[in-house]
Amino acid sequence: MSVTQQQVLDSLARIKSPRGVALTNANVLSAISATDGKVFFSINVDAAEARAWEPVRAEAEAAVRAIPGATTVMVALTAERKPGSVPPAPPSRGAPGVQPVHAHKPPQGGTSPMSRQSEIPGIAAVIAVASGKGGVGKSTTALNLALGLRDLGLKVGLLDADIYGPSMPRLTGLRDKPELNSERKMIPLRRFGLAIMSIGFLVEEETAMIWRGPMVMSAVTQMLRDVEWGALDVLVVDMPPGTGDAQLTLAQNVPLKGAVIISTPQDLSLIDARRGLAMFRKVNVPVLGIVENMSYFQCPHCGTKSDIFGHGGARHEAEKLGVPFLGEVPLHMAIRATSDAGSPVVDSEPDGPHAAIYRAVAEKVRDQLRGVIAAA
Repeated sequence: MSVTQQQVLDSLARIKSPRGVALTNANVLSAISATDGKVFFSINVDAAEARAWEPVRAEAEAAVRAIPGATTVMVALTAERKPGSVPPAPPSRGAPGVQPVHAHKPPQGGTSPMSRQSEIPGIAAVIAVASGKGGVGKSTTALNLALGLRDLGLKVGLLDADIYGPSMPRLTGLRDKPELNSERKMIPLRRFGLAIMSIGFLVEEETAMIWRGPMVMSAVTQMLRDVEWGALDVLVVDMPPGTGDAQLTLAQNVPLKGAVIISTPQDLSLIDARRGLAMFRKVNVPVLGIVENMSYFQCPHCGTKSDIFGHGGARHEAEKLGVPFLGEVPLHMAIRATSDAGSPVVDSEPDGPHAAIYRAVAEKVRDQLRGVIAAA
């Protein structure tokens, strides 16, 4: 059974806006995407009214979840400051009805966004794998790092939080859709001994994710909180490139135990890596270290090494910034070929030199998390 857009609209018509208007008549709904039981849409309001609309967003999400056949529901609240907008005049004292939205005042006191952090039950440590720019092999490294941690005897999960460009379906060869348990939480897919979740499991590969920041934040939160991860020593989160909404959402949502920064030796990549490192430090997330990916090209025929992008830049940067250097990963056809085939090199060639490199990186990460994992 699938859910239609009309069913979604019918359920939303019973929900009132803060001014008492039916949600479908409030001129705030985005286009509704409803395919194979997966429903996505946003509620677009003025930034000054966002706090008063949050209960409406939650009610709308609950109403759509109740539709038979709805398996995955994400409703985001998108708030924009409209140029020159003036809030409507408040009603006279004693006037009946709901107060206008602008009358809802946020609490005073300047609470830190980090106060919203809470642990995910059953998970000892959540770590982020991040990069300042795209194209540096972050997702391939995240997957092989997770497998390296698995080989060290840890229970590991992998969350693909790269909303705009999810890579895990291709890198793992998984094409199934997550099922729901009795509590309507998504059950992560399993392969290589890992619990794996990705937005790519919920949408088709060719689908363009044209989402505003709040919807990205909602999706990341849902994949963290509405997934039955079970008991894990480490959840590795493959972040989108850059320093945007997804990174801040993760840092504000869960107390990250650390971040691994991926860079190539190029100066341009190192500049962006510095930005990523600075962002995690600004939100008090420990930087577990830097990995230099595509560190050198190793000819698969003669074994000759060539420094195509330079060499040693990430190691020098780590020393300068006072963070651990986790290792060098070569640019090699075996790593590329196994990744494209959905058989990552740590799993498909466990006795090879590249698997050994990733496991060495994993050991350094594990050693820094040892106290957290042991205490769980």
